[in-house]
Amino acid sequence: MIVLGIDPGSITTGYAFLDTSANVPKILEYGTLHAPAAQALEDRLLHIVSELEKLLDKYKPDSLGMEGVFFAKNAKSALVLGHIRGAILVACRKRGLSYSEYSPRVVKQAVTGDGGASKEQVANMIFARLGINGGDLPLDASDALAIAWTHATPSPLDENISKVLGKKRISTRKKKATTKQWMDLIEKMGGHV
Repeated sequence: MIVLGIDPGSITTGYAFLDTSANVPKILEYGTLHAPAAQALEDRLLHIVSELEKLLDKYKPDSLGMEGVFFAKNAKSALVLGHIRGAILVACRKRGLSYSEYSPRVVKQAVTGDGGASKEQVANMIFARLGINGGDLPLDASDALAIAWTHATPSPLDENISKVLGKKRISTRKKKATTKQWMDLIEKMGGHV
């Protein structure tokens, strides 16, 4: 399976394609899509999505992991980010990709073990995990690698819960497990409630 990780931005969008068919995800390509800041928003969106569509058609990913919505310092920034996220989602959904989103804290926790890690710490750890030399790689690209890696390597707890409950994978977008589901899980694992 090929996964796509996206760190969305209206000027610079990070992307990473990983092949997850082996035990360790293999990098197919990663980088940034950059639109000139002087362009109108609609032209930046068109540019970024057009470039992304070329990559989607080249790698034909099965699923998309994207950084989730965060609380921007101002409403205009949040609205602009919403536009780029929506355009990316439409391009990916048209190609049948499944979708999960991850908060920055979840990605940091998955990659470094610390939900409060800095972007630089995340970059260094993802380079080590994937066996690459990041060099002067923009943080948008390393963030996309971290998102793709998080999407491609579910936590052991998610996998165990999914197996016991008979589901493929628990998405971070779905509702939290109910009390009954937790009780069933505990009983199936040999515990008593």
